[in-house]
Formats: sequence, structure tokens, C-alpha cells
Amino acid sequence: MASRTSRDVLGRGLAVLGRAIREQPRIFAVAVAGSVLFGGMVIASAYVVGTVVGDVVVPAIARGSVGVGTLALAATALFGISVLRVAGIVGRRLGAGYMQYRLQAAYRRRVTRRYLELPLSWHHRNATGTLLSNANSDVEAAWYPIAPLPFAVGTLVMLVGAVASLFATDWALALVGLAVFPALFTLNVVYSRRMAPRQARAQRLRAEVSGIAHESFDGALVVKTMGREAQETCRFADRAGELRDALVSVGRLRGVFDPMLETLPSLGTLAVLVVGTFRLRQGAISVAELVSVAFLFTVLAFPVRAIGWVLAELPRSVAGWDRVRRVLDATGEMPYGDTVLDPADPRPATLTFTDVCFGYEPAEAHLPGTEVLGEVTFTVPAGKTVALVGPTGAGKSTIASLAVRLVDPRSGTVALDGVDVRRLTAASLAGTAALVAQVPFVFDDTVRANITLDRPGIGDDDVWAALRLAEADGFVAALPEGLDTRVGERGTSLSGGQRQRLTLARALAGRPRLLVLDDATSAVDPRVEAAILAGLRSSAADASAPAASILVVAYRRATIALADEVIYLEQGRVVARGSHTELLATVPGYADLVTAYEQAEIDREQERPYDDEVTPPLTSGLEIEVDR
Repeated sequence: MASRTSRDVLGRGLAVLGRAIREQPRIFAVAVAGSVLFGGMVIASAYVVGTVVGDVVVPAIARGSVGVGTLALAATALFGISVLRVAGIVGRRLGAGYMQYRLQAAYRRRVTRRYLELPLSWHHRNATGTLLSNANSDVEAAWYPIAPLPFAVGTLVMLVGAVASLFATDWALALVGLAVFPALFTLNVVYSRRMAPRQARAQRLRAEVSGIAHESFDGALVVKTMGREAQETCRFADRAGELRDALVSVGRLRGVFDPMLETLPSLGTLAVLVVGTFRLRQGAISVAELVSVAFLFTVLAFPVRAIGWVLAELPRSVAGWDRVRRVLDATGEMPYGDTVLDPADPRPATLTFTDVCFGYEPAEAHLPGTEVLGEVTFTVPAGKTVALVGPTGAGKSTIASLAVRLVDPRSGTVALDGVDVRRLTAASLAGTAALVAQVPFVFDDTVRANITLDRPGIGDDDVWAALRLAEADGFVAALPEGLDTRVGERGTSLSGGQRQRLTLARALAGRPRLLVLDDATSAVDPRVEAAILAGLRSSAADASAPAASILVVAYRRATIALADEVIYLEQGRVVARGSHTELLATVPGYADLVTAYEQAEIDREQERPYDDEVTPPLTSGLEIEVDR
């Protein structure tokens, strides 16, 4: 891939710039107009300076005096040109900066929106650090050449005008210019091709370093409890060292080419002076014309570098764009339908699984996928509570994800009130079903904001009603500022059980007709959990919160016993269904599993009394992983 990139980086880079121009034509036109004005004034200043030197300074030296009017006219001309040059610089820089930042903002939004559209199966195959890099440094790299682009385009116009001026002045000097400018362009092309693979590798390593850092920070609990600090530091240092070497390689190549790019215009100026002096002796040109051409080459040295800046950044731009486009062109989106369930219907919803099969796609195309569910069929009747029970890896969490359409089945149907969830609109699905995950996520915001999530129609009365149902009103009322208390990043000021009850209240505040609990009360005291589930089963618990159908992933005997029906899973298939009592008596595997869960719970409580209000977040998080 690196060789292909080095061969066509120029064409692909220009295509990326063309896309930018098509998306922001007006802003680009303003920036180019400013750059062209600046370029025109550069050429004009060269000839004004030449005229001043040839027609004012030299005669003044010969006469020993100079006229005040002549000096005033020359000064006025130079001042006017300077003012116009400043206006051109302002227009160029404002336009280029606005265009660059506007594109970066637009594509960050597009990438983020695409992340939300893609299914979880796609996210499972892509590291979080890489995704952060795509939305940040890759987008920035893709549009980095936009800053010097208008300057470069204006410089091209200026070069055409300069060459025309050179031919109008003297053909020999024009040939010097024609030799220097193509040489600059050729050198930049060679530079870009050699830089392409280095920039692509550096951009990839940036994402990998970001991914390792994010993984280490996100897994701080495991790193610290397992004593892996030194190993994680070495892992990060190794990849950071590779990134350093890649950037050094980029800098080394730039260090070779930059002096050459700087030297060529100076050599051009020297050649103009040599050839110009010879032509001056021949009488082919005047002193004013020689000074104008020499000064023109001197002032062109900096603008011509703008072309080099654009070409130098094209490899980085192409590398960033390829990584951004990989996200934008990713397949596997989950299109929603146009069916809307009646939002005013207060009745609990009916959830139906019919011959549902599901398997996770492999991380790499040549690897086999992982089959998780096979022909799963069951129903959660309206207003009933159904418990999913099974050993680790049986597919319980996958069923929970399918119920709220975080993923789609490979075959079979998942329906709410008889309507395939794939036919529902996103808003209708979100308003009907709510999932409370095993690992709670709390935003760094107030309690109120975490529960309402800016959803319309949820007032403080609704918030408190949801908190009461979740058995969370007591500890929230005891917080320093009540609903206005900020809970810290990921809810670090709360215990594990408190965070779980807060996320449960968040789901209840939306008054879902189907509530899916994926082991969502595992960090809560068993008595509190029993009170929560009992309250959820009856609308009498809170008049403002109608009863909902409940699908709960459970392992505690007390929780399972509250369910109207228990579905026992093994290896992704429904092995048995019935009441808790019936399954205990007829299914040995179920009885052994529930007994083992119960014994583990007793052992844990004997080792450490369960205190939901003071359990540190990291400890409760570890318990969740062990219990699962």
C-alpha cells in the first residue's frame, strides 16, 4: 500500500483538495481573491521599486539632488501597494482559516454521526482509541493543507503574471524564470512521493498510541489490581518510540528537502543578476528593469514556498483522509423503518423473539465468526416479568441487546407489539423500550441531567418518581445539593449500587413500556433489589409510573423468584422455560446453577457485609465482572 500511496499521492491529494473547494466554494473564492490581490501587489511592488531605483535613485545620485515631488509620488505608490497587500493578506488568512476550521468541524460531526449510525458489531472490531484518532487527528490531518491552499493558488496566478512580466521585460530573463519554477515544482513532487509512506505510517501510529493510552486508562482497575503498571508503561513506551522514530524519519526527509526548496529561488535571483548584468551591458534592458526582475525573484521566494507547503502536506492529508473515509464508507448501518407505535398507549408492550439466530462478526475477514444464539423463541407478555438465567456465555446479554435493537439478528424476528423492531422509527423504539446495562454509565453532570438527558416533558416530579421506583430517592435527597449535585466523571462520587440505581431511574423517567435489565442491580443490596423489582411489577407502587413489561437477566434466587416466567439458556439456546419452582424440580442444570449463584452470594456476604451506600465504585465494578 505504501508504494501505491507514493505513486499516486499527488493525484489523490489534489482530489481531497478539490473536495474541500467544492464543499466551501464561496469561502475559498474570498481567500483566493485575497491571495491574488496580494500576488498582484507583489509584482506591482517589484516594478515600482525598479522604477524608483532606475528613475529616481540613480538620477538623484548622478545629479546629487532629488525632487521632493518625485519622492512623494514614489512614497505614495509604495504606501498604496502596501495597504493593498495587507488587505490581501487579511482576506487570504481569514478565508483560509475559516475554510479549514469549518471543514474540520463538519467532518468531525460527520464521523461522530457515523459512529452513532454504525451497529455495535462494527464498534466491537475497532478500538476506541482508533475511533478517537479518526475524529480528531485524522480529520485535522485531512484538511491541514487548506491553510496554505489559497496562498498557493494565488501564488500560481502570481507566477503566471510574473512570467508574463518577465517576457515583456526580456526573453533571456524569462528563460531563467522558466527554468527555476519547474525545478521547484519537480522538487516538490519528488518530496511528496517520498514523504507519503512516512506520513501514512506516522498517522497510523498516532492512532495506535492513542488506542493503547485509552485502553490503559479505561482499564485502570485491572492494571492496578493485577500489578501491570510496568508492563502497560512499556507497551505504551514501545509504540510511542515507534511513533517518535516515524516522526524523526519525516523530519529527516523534510530537513533534506527544505533547504533545497529554500535555495532554488535564491539561485534564481543570482542567475537573474548574472544574466541581467550581461543584458544590461548589451543595452537590452535598463537598470530599472534589472532591479525590478531581481527584486521580483527576491519577493517571490516566500510565496513560492506556499506551493511547497501544500505539496509537502499532501501525504499527511491523504493518510488522514483515507482513515476518515474508512469510517464514512463503513457498511453495516442499521436503517430504521417508518412505523410508529402509539406514543400515548399506556399499556405494557409485548416482546416476542421468533427463531432468532445471532453471531458476532470476526475482527478480521479471514477468521470465523462467533455463533451466540440459535433459534431462540420466547415471549414477554404485556405487564409480565420474564427472567433470563444461564451460565456465562449463554447469550443473555445478547438477547438484551437484541430486544432494544442495539444489534440485529442474522435471522428470525424481534417484535414489539407484533411489529418487527427493524420497521420502527428510532424515536418510537427509544420511547417504547429501555435497556439498563450491567455496567452503569454516568455522565459528569448533575443528578437531574443524568436522569432527564434533556428529554422533553420530564420535570422534577417525574425525576423523583423514577428515583423512588429505583429506590434511589433516599441517597439523592441526602446529597449536598440534591438533584443539582454533580456526580463526577463516570459517577466517581457514587458507589456501584448508587450508580446502578441512578441509571435505572434514568430509564424509568422515560416511562418505557418495556424495561430490559441486563443484570442491572448486581451491585445493589439483595433486599433493595427485591424492593425495586417488586415496585416495578405493580403500577400501585407509583401512580405516575405505569407498569412495564420486564425482561431481566438475573442470577440471584430472590430476583428470579419474582419473575412470572424463567427462561433457562445454555450455549445460546432455550433449554427450558417455566416458573422458578418448576425449573428447580425438573432441570438439573438450572438447579445447579442457581444453587451455585446462591452459595457464591452467601460466601461473599460472609467475607464482607454488603453496604450498598459505601461500596467504592472500583470494588463494585470488580464484583460485577466476577459475578458474571
